[in-house]
This record gives sequence, structure tokens and C-alpha cells, in this order.
Amino acid sequence: QVHVVESGGDLVQAGGSLTLSCVASGSIFSINAVNWHRQIPGKQRELVATITSGGRTNYADSVKGRFTISRDNFKNTVYLQMNSLKPEDTAVYYCNALIAHGSSSYLYSYWGQGTQVTVSS
Repeated sequence: QVHVVESGGDLVQAGGSLTLSCVASGSIFSINAVNWHRQIPGKQRELVATITSGGRTNYADSVKGRFTISRDNFKNTVYLQMNSLKPEDTAVYYCNALIAHGSSSYLYSYWGQGTQVTVSS
């Protein structure tokens, strides 16, 4: 069994910064790509940032230059550093990790419960 837990969401003023953390624990052989998504009520979930097992990153155009995704493989943790926050960044942020339980190449997708980020104007 695997648990993925996000933390770090908070209320912050526009222009401020937050760092979100995503920790995976349990029966983990390896963690492949990890994605951060966000969702505003009534809207589709949006992919915000991705980091591969090799450390390559990709970002949505809306957050490029402001958000940075990184990972600490020893801690099974992925971070999302968010700077210059805007009110439109307000959403629930979810972590999605692709995890292998053994030496086979099959990857299982796990989601966390989400953490709320609110940016006031």
C-alpha cells in the first residue's frame, strides 16, 4: 500500500510565495514521474508541473518562470516552489506519483488528497 500526502497549502497575499510538499510512503520500489495538478471548483483539473525520475521538468505556460518543481529521491518527496503568486493560482493542488512496487516496469498511479492554496488580492 502506498500513501501520497501533500502539505504546505495556505492563505497568502498576491506576490507572495509558498512551497508545497508531496511525500510518498509505503511499498515503494521506485518513483517515476511526479506531477502537480490543481483544480478550481467547477473546473477541470489542470496539470501544473511534472518532474521525471531523471529530473527533467515541464510546466504549464501559466506558471512558467514562477513555479519550480524539484525532488529529493532519498526522502521520496517532491516540492513545488511557487513564487509571485496570483489570485488565479487559487486552487486545490494535488500530487500524482507514478510508482513501481517491484523491479517490473509497470507503474501505478497514486493521488494525494490535495492541499488548498488561496491567494488574496
